[in-house]
Amino acid sequence: MSAVTPSPPAAPAEPSVASAPGGALAEVIADRAAGPDPVCLFGYDLDALARHAQRVVAPLPERCRMFYAMKANSAAPVLRTLAPVVAGFEVASGGEVAKARAVGPGIPVIFGGPAKTPEEIAEALRQGVTRLHAESVLELHRISRAAVAAGTDAEVLLRVNLAGPFPSATLAMAGRPTQFGIDEADLPDAVAAAVALPGVRLAGFHLHSISNNLSAEAHLDVLRMYRDKAAAWEREFGVRCEVLNVGGGIGVDYVDLDARFDWEGFTRGLADLVETFPDHVREIDFECGRFLTAECGRYAVEVLDVKRNHGTWYALVRGGTHQFRLPASWQHSHPFTVFPVEEWESGLPRPEVSGEPVTVVGELCTPKDVLAREVRVPRVRAGDVLVFSHAGAYGWEISHHDFLSHPHPEQVFLGDGGG
Repeated sequence: MSAVTPSPPAAPAEPSVASAPGGALAEVIADRAAGPDPVCLFGYDLDALARHAQRVVAPLPERCRMFYAMKANSAAPVLRTLAPVVAGFEVASGGEVAKARAVGPGIPVIFGGPAKTPEEIAEALRQGVTRLHAESVLELHRISRAAVAAGTDAEVLLRVNLAGPFPSATLAMAGRPTQFGIDEADLPDAVAAAVALPGVRLAGFHLHSISNNLSAEAHLDVLRMYRDKAAAWEREFGVRCEVLNVGGGIGVDYVDLDARFDWEGFTRGLADLVETFPDHVREIDFECGRFLTAECGRYAVEVLDVKRNHGTWYALVRGGTHQFRLPASWQHSHPFTVFPVEEWESGLPRPEVSGEPVTVVGELCTPKDVLAREVRVPRVRAGDVLVFSHAGAYGWEISHHDFLSHPHPEQVFLGDGGG
């Protein structure tokens, strides 16, 4: 997930209502609720993850490859579940290279990220990564030096920060000042370096320009732009684009869970579009993260207190944005359902609110620790458990875990992912 400021949020809408947890996860929550400690856990359905990933990968046309962007969720059980389904892993650090290799030494790995250290580049080559995505001329020189020292050739894509314009999406990765890629105006120098430097083999281009896009037609339009850009650069620079990495950028609408990206329609259009690519483009690579893993995860937290301040009702939970930062980062109310817990300690008052808008906040000493704002619920009481859906991507991984030194949540993995 890139550190780019989100676009201003649209006018507030009624947040989606998440589906209630069932099956094994409901049993886990009930079991923990009966214990001495407040419920605080992430639950991941590995079987559902495997089924979803298979539905995503199966209709991809020939030459298209789906890599998993590990930054979304790099838990080992998630990686082991996805490894047999996807084409490989997209990583953005030396630590992620190590996690990928821990799953399997032969898994294809592509290495991106805007600030690779020389040590990370050298270790990636030692670990046999498939290719690196170079983000600057200096990085090309570092890759060259590491490859020559290792006695190998590094296959490289040039990540280009295109001038745009692009279809609207929540995050823009290019077409405006960001830290990502090589400014399109500077591409001639980068291509010249990639062609001339020893140990570097230029295989193509990486053009991840938008993120969290929900329109299949807009995504196809972007890919047409990428095709035309690559063809123009081939003519201008006398090179061949064998691999075109089109990034991820397929979104999840956390406010309206029914507003899904039309993957079936997209892959049908993609099949026609791929036929217009030259035969020498051997791979068209996708690197999705959120789109693959968001639905498989839930974040369950116990309500520690319910109270009203200055006319607003609050449900205060064990947990918060230090464990599940996504809602604060994206400035939305994350969908949840109330898991009622009937047991309550005798002699203590049990505050509750019914039929009123409730703001869900965590245990941090900041008013920004908000998971959902002004969501109307039938009833919520101290001791009930709130279960946030679509928490399988960019939740725990992007959170500031140790702020205030609260306990970490339990991580529960359900099913075997088909393994």
